[in-house]
Amino acid sequence: MRSNCLIFVAIIVGFSLLPQTGCQEETKAPAESKAALASPQPEPAIEPAKAEIKDEAGKAGPKITFEKIVHDFGEVAPGAKKTCEFKFKNAGNSLLKITKVERCCGVTTKLDKMQYGPGDSGTITVEYNASTGAGLVDRQLYVVSNDRTNPKAALTIKANIVPKISFEPNDRMGLVIKDQSCPEITITSLDGKMFAIKEIKSTGNCITFDYDPNKEAAKFVLQPQVDKEKIQANPHGLINIALTHPDSHGINIPFNRLSRFQVSPPQIIAFNAVQGQPITRKIVVQNNYDEDFEIESTSSQNKTIKVLSQNKIKNGYQLTLEIMPPPDEGKSGFTDEFLLNIKGAEKMSVSFRGFYLKRK
Repeated sequence: MRSNCLIFVAIIVGFSLLPQTGCQEETKAPAESKAALASPQPEPAIEPAKAEIKDEAGKAGPKITFEKIVHDFGEVAPGAKKTCEFKFKNAGNSLLKITKVERCCGVTTKLDKMQYGPGDSGTITVEYNASTGAGLVDRQLYVVSNDRTNPKAALTIKANIVPKISFEPNDRMGLVIKDQSCPEITITSLDGKMFAIKEIKSTGNCITFDYDPNKEAAKFVLQPQVDKEKIQANPHGLINIALTHPDSHGINIPFNRLSRFQVSPPQIIAFNAVQGQPITRKIVVQNNYDEDFEIESTSSQNKTIKVLSQNKIKNGYQLTLEIMPPPDEGKSGFTDEFLLNIKGAEKMSVSFRGFYLKRK
């Protein structure tokens, strides 16, 4: 009986000790964890740049942020000047340094200063000069700074260049002047808005016009007047016509005076020439004014060139020439000049240069 009682007491004592052992294990685990945290274990290295990129607040260094990165001017007239602004802020926690603003064709920029403290704001002013050609335009600017996450921020400006004025001949065709004969220039408002001609200038003042600067219309037809002496000194140039149209302030028309006669090619070059072996070439002499003419005589300065045949073509002649290489006399080449005497007009010439065949 006594042994049974002892067994029962032992069982009760054992069960009473189990909860205490469990608590000790539960409290021991946190103690070991604190010891582990307190130990001087080396931490893994973190690259600064990556840490900045992962920072949601974006405050790990300078950070440039823009209110907008694209500006669309919409429809603009050819040659128009337009201005816009790109506002930005240093959203980082250290000094923002802008190195430069890279510009592009037809665009200029202005920036008051190059350094901005945390929270400071700035503005990039952009001036766009539209080209004379029509069509959609897309230009990029790049803002270079010490913002590691965006070291070369891209800004875009867009425009649709739509002509408000048309003119003939246009700037691609140009004005072709034959002697003193010059075609008319027609200027038309495409949107129907009235305008006046403020001023007309030409290179060397060789082309003038009669016009009333006080007259307004939607279309003008101008008759150029060519100064014969001045056009001789300025055979190529530009006519600038200033207008009062609200969306087109002026047009430029290139001009080119055609010479009465033209020889092509103006120079002949021959390689591998051999003494006594003739070289054959063709040239064309034409009248640019659609006039008939006559070649009165031909000659060769060094007497190495003669005419084999002369055939009539439209507004001119085609000549077949024979060049006879003289003795080389140790020289590498030879030259000559073929002369044409046109009846009642100036003399024309074609230069020639020949190179002898190199001998081993």
